[in-house]
Amino acid sequence: MTRTVGILALQGGFEAHTKILRALGAEPREVRVPADIEGLDALIIPGGESTVMTLGIDREGLGEPLRALAGSGVPVLGTCAGMIMLDRDHLGVLDIRTSRNAFGRQLRSFEAEIELAGVQGGPVHAVFIRAPWVAEHGDGVEVLAMVDGHPVAVRQGRLLAVAFHPELAGETRLHQLLLGMNGAGRPTGVDGS
Repeated sequence: MTRTVGILALQGGFEAHTKILRALGAEPREVRVPADIEGLDALIIPGGESTVMTLGIDREGLGEPLRALAGSGVPVLGTCAGMIMLDRDHLGVLDIRTSRNAFGRQLRSFEAEIELAGVQGGPVHAVFIRAPWVAEHGDGVEVLAMVDGHPVAVRQGRLLAVAFHPELAGETRLHQLLLGMNGAGRPTGVDGS
């Protein structure tokens, strides 16, 4: 069965996610208005600029529909600015507070190999561009990876957020994890529990 995965497409790097989803056999759908959310099996909130994303979400009336989707148990992956959008101060669906540009501005961008709990097959190649980190989190949030003592990947139920861009590195295992979260089995090499 083909899964339909929405990608918030108001701003930011959503095209690379589209390519990965197609390669994994999912059907990507760009989400720009509330009607685009109907019938989604999963959602990705990509990287970009969180202030611009917030304005677009407000302008299009997407705040409540996105909260309702996440609250219904549909799996959600937030990458970089997507992590910020899921936090307490923005959409308020993930019990975290993030620090924007936590590692520094554009010149401080970097790549790293990180061990990510729940993802098999060795370290994940992570691209950090003006990346946030998790400044604080609630007890129900599982920290999956850290860099320099700061959480950069977290999970709360079917909400997964990472401070980096797996799509820019061609890393597909987080997308596989997202697809495996809706109870349709476990993709090869990924712990989809």
